[in-house]
Amino acid sequence: MAFGNRPEENNNAQQPYGQPAQYGQNYGQPQYNQYGQPQDQPYGQGQNMQYGQPYAQPQYQQPAYAAAGAGTAAPTMTMNGQAAYSFERERHVSTTKAYGEMTLGLLLTAVVAVVTQMTGALDSFLMATGMIGWIGLAVVQVAIAVVLGWRINKMKVGTARAMFYLYAALTGFTLATIFEAYSLPSIGIALGLCVAFFFVLTMLSLTTKKDMLKAGPILMVALVVLLVGEVIMMFLAPSHTTLMVTGAIGLIIFAGLTMYDAQQTRAMFDAAEQTGDTVTFNRISILCALNLYLDFINMFLYLLQLFGNNDN
Repeated sequence: MAFGNRPEENNNAQQPYGQPAQYGQNYGQPQYNQYGQPQDQPYGQGQNMQYGQPYAQPQYQQPAYAAAGAGTAAPTMTMNGQAAYSFERERHVSTTKAYGEMTLGLLLTAVVAVVTQMTGALDSFLMATGMIGWIGLAVVQVAIAVVLGWRINKMKVGTARAMFYLYAALTGFTLATIFEAYSLPSIGIALGLCVAFFFVLTMLSLTTKKDMLKAGPILMVALVVLLVGEVIMMFLAPSHTTLMVTGAIGLIIFAGLTMYDAQQTRAMFDAAEQTGDTVTFNRISILCALNLYLDFINMFLYLLQLFGNNDN
């Protein structure tokens, strides 16, 4: 048999598909078809000259899926983080607003009390109306506090804020009597102590792990008992000792209520997260401002009762 190309073709035909012949072919230079694929290698192996990169690189396919997965999770995490930050900022702003509203109410009370004392408006009012006028002032104040507590969710924010400042003004009008009962240094000392106590109690309640919300019902019952006891003792055993005892008990109760209302303010803003409504946050700010305002005023009065010098 003559040597030529024929035997090599036969040998190549006997090889499995994709294997080069042993004779007459260059193993390192395979032939390419019209798609640029080596004829002697399965599809997907070898060099794909498009883009000048190997066709099947493991590091190319896997990171593509990883990047897609990360691109899906990252926006979700970012959105959740932004929502949490937005709520935390809104709660901080609303809490600050509640204490700001309380401070403005206290300033209004102080201004009205001083102006009332300087002009003698309260004395003129009581001379014209007598005991009925005094009772009427008390009834109006209680009514405003009750309406704000029960109906604030159905009120406009402007209406609720106006009622709160009206309550603060009426309180200042009635508190003008302390200038006749106590000296100015005594009032100043009681006010300074009240500011210090209120600040310390607020910071303590917002940083402690102790849950003061559970003590709320107990403190309210104690307050009712104290008020009833004060009325009874005023007729049965009116004395300086009675005033000191009731003043100390009242100071303790309102110290607890200050801590309770501080934590309740935070809890109410946490609950308002479900609504995401700015109007709700504003309403809660006013209601919490009223609660904190009442705590401050009553704590001040009991401190004045304990440490104030009576001029009469």
